[in-house]
Amino acid sequence: MCDVCVTNAVKERMLSRRSFFAGAAGLAAAGAAFQAPAALAQGHQSVEDLTHELHEGFPTFFGEQQFFFDQKFNYAEHKFNLAEFRVNEHTGTHVDAPLHFSADGMSVAEIPVGNLVVPLCIVDIAARAEDDADAQVTPDDLQAWIAQHGEIPPNACVAMHSGWGRHVATDRYRNKGEDDMGHYPGFHVEAAQMLLETQAGSIGVDTLSLDHGMSPDFATHYAWLPSGRFGIECLANLDKLPATGATLVIGAPKHRGGTGGPARIIALI
Repeated sequence: MCDVCVTNAVKERMLSRRSFFAGAAGLAAAGAAFQAPAALAQGHQSVEDLTHELHEGFPTFFGEQQFFFDQKFNYAEHKFNLAEFRVNEHTGTHVDAPLHFSADGMSVAEIPVGNLVVPLCIVDIAARAEDDADAQVTPDDLQAWIAQHGEIPPNACVAMHSGWGRHVATDRYRNKGEDDMGHYPGFHVEAAQMLLETQAGSIGVDTLSLDHGMSPDFATHYAWLPSGRFGIECLANLDKLPATGATLVIGAPKHRGGTGGPARIIALI
């Protein structure tokens, strides 16, 4: 085949591929627009990062290092940078998948993508937590939120704002007491049970655990996760968001069989 023929054949293939991908992209965009939450259709004015920076000293539930970073190549020697890291799934700002507290629940990879772009409802207990590290979100808090803002939207993430995010760089974040228990806020199991009667799809906290720190039995985890819904722990910057109206984008990891994992959480306001 002559050079000109080869060139023309390649051009035809490229044009054909471009037409195919353009059409596919158009269909995908149309599908995404059709399925998007109403809040996205309305647009947004700003974006807020709800993710703490993950590093080797990030506080953990058990108090032991759970993130390890090893620089394998560096620019000075190899002309490129590349690192390898090892991480416990439940470290930093992260997702708790249903599998975390159930025998056969959904893994983090199996959470439907439609459940990862959702309305955000923030329940503020920061004033109470300032005086009581063991404060919890209760059914009364949820009822007060609903009375003020209306019903919880379908698939929403209901997040606790306790103000605890500001302690993340200090021992106060884990707040281990003389009783050898953590002292920080969380969801009371009765609040989780109340939310199970709504269409909420996830709950989130700005602390190390969905349960408050001194919980002896992970009652909230066991009530919530086996229902097929998920949680988010160690959220940041909830104080910068309105109680309602924001859309949460949950960049959950997608490793097979995962019980959770570090995630990039973003709010569209």
